[in-house]
Amino acid sequence: MSNPKSTFLVLDANAILHRAFYALPPLTTKEGKPINAVYGFLLVLFKVIRELKPDFLAVAFDFPAPTFREKLFKEYKAKRPKAPDEFYQQIPEIKKILQRFGIKIFEKEGYEADDIIGTIAKLIREQKKDSQIETIIVTGDTDMLQLVDPITKVYLLKRGIKNITLYDEDLVKENLGLLPNQIPDFKALFGDPSDNIPGVCGIGKKTAYNLIKNFQNLENLYNTLEDRNDKYIKAEIRPKIKEALLRYKKQAFLSRELAQINKNVPIKFELSDCGLENLQEEKTKKVLESYGFKSLIKRLPEIFKKQPQEKKVPLQKRLI
Repeated sequence: MSNPKSTFLVLDANAILHRAFYALPPLTTKEGKPINAVYGFLLVLFKVIRELKPDFLAVAFDFPAPTFREKLFKEYKAKRPKAPDEFYQQIPEIKKILQRFGIKIFEKEGYEADDIIGTIAKLIREQKKDSQIETIIVTGDTDMLQLVDPITKVYLLKRGIKNITLYDEDLVKENLGLLPNQIPDFKALFGDPSDNIPGVCGIGKKTAYNLIKNFQNLENLYNTLEDRNDKYIKAEIRPKIKEALLRYKKQAFLSRELAQINKNVPIKFELSDCGLENLQEEKTKKVLESYGFKSLIKRLPEIFKKQPQEKKVPLQKRLI
């Protein structure tokens, strides 16, 4: 594949803020407002701009209201502990900073940032059919790996905000043993404890992995299971596993719907609104000065220096 003509960088705000909040010690403004998650988010933002040299940039937020997933399954994410108030207080603050920077923000009631990002990646393709734009997603959420494809990569924060790995299709397959688009099918069977996605009762991680690897997806698996010719099934799937799969078929397909990123969120998206030229050095410096972020101001020359024409992104782990 030839090098893409340009790069679109999209940040998963809530995931990055969450990582930063727990990775950095408490930090407050002169007025006493908590600011450590904001500071950590900006560290990541400046790092990825410096390293990935994007032509376009946007930030996606979760909307603070129930999503379509809660309507499908009221227990979705029900067991996830609520973050402290000090975390939530910083979300409006980073939004204000990004708006002052001139960076485009996206959010939509009823959807998560994952869905916004998946939709943006799809819309970029539709709007720029004549040229190739590589999308790089910056997040701390492994669910995003399902979006990886030949022109979409995921820059994943693995520990805190310093240990980051860029995932392409090969690295996803190497680490998970599955193709990116098979991740929702895997979760349909195994579930996802962190999001309280049920999966199929009685199906463990290894069994779910082997089933998806052998049958590729849920449709193939259930079409084969329900075939009248049972000889093949008896050789491939133990009776106890087959019984569980058939009993919890509806739950399996529901689990996949919960795990699958929605790429059809009704948002207004124009590529021209996300140009990096909207981020200007003097304007950025004034915003940082108002928060007393002196160390970030020192990094501005690295971010705003003239970028080379040819952009190469390493796949290895990088440190801030």
